[in-house]
Amino acid sequence: MALRSIHTESSPAVRARRTIVDDRPDALWDMERSLRRRGFSAVAGADEAGRGACAGPLVAAACVLPSGRRGRVPGLADSKLLTPAARDRVYAEVVDRAVAWSVVVMPVEDLDARGMHVTNIEALRRAVWNLDPEPDYVLTDGFPVPGLARPGLAVWKGDRVAACVAAASVVAKVTRDRMMVELHEKWPEYDFAGHKGYITDVHSAALDRHGPCPEHRMRFVNVRGARDAHAARALEVTAPVDMVDDGAMVPALEELP
Repeated sequence: MALRSIHTESSPAVRARRTIVDDRPDALWDMERSLRRRGFSAVAGADEAGRGACAGPLVAAACVLPSGRRGRVPGLADSKLLTPAARDRVYAEVVDRAVAWSVVVMPVEDLDARGMHVTNIEALRRAVWNLDPEPDYVLTDGFPVPGLARPGLAVWKGDRVAACVAAASVVAKVTRDRMMVELHEKWPEYDFAGHKGYITDVHSAALDRHGPCPEHRMRFVNVRGARDAHAARALEVTAPVDMVDDGAMVPALEELP
């Protein structure tokens, strides 16, 4: 399958490839085995969680799994295919077995100021930079990430076809979900623990009722609309209950000249 190369000054070989998901039980480790046979002993995967949410941070993670049997994390799969309980179990295995792993959290302020794509790429880049020891090769989910100073490949549905990317997706997802549960304690009216900041009927109803909180992303149309509607309602002037009625100012007939 053809590769599309993208070269930058600091990234000698950043490529993108569209892959076909292979349902064989062992297929998730094929790409890393192939890279190791080519001399890349430490292959990192990087992925993010929270890209489509309208509230909460964006979380990126990078992970290098060991070769051999220790790298075969039980139950490892794309985080979106796992139940919350299964994700927690896989997360514990990944952080225990990984040669290196890192997490980068990008707050709502950065997302609003710089935009989703720029912030996403920066988060993935930082997550890879933070790995110690450094990887020899980097696989990213979906987007080429320039500036890594090492060869890499952006893989469509990478969390479905590469074990290290799947591991990174689980670490990012579990980390972010736990953060959203903490935010629920501060802002319980939005039910962040339930929907994790994504758009649901419950979340939309809470936005309509309360307006956005500081953890909502103002670049989302639904959030801006809720903000503007809530502000308009707040500006509506209602008469205090103790205001004197205009009729009380009308003089009695006997007072008229």
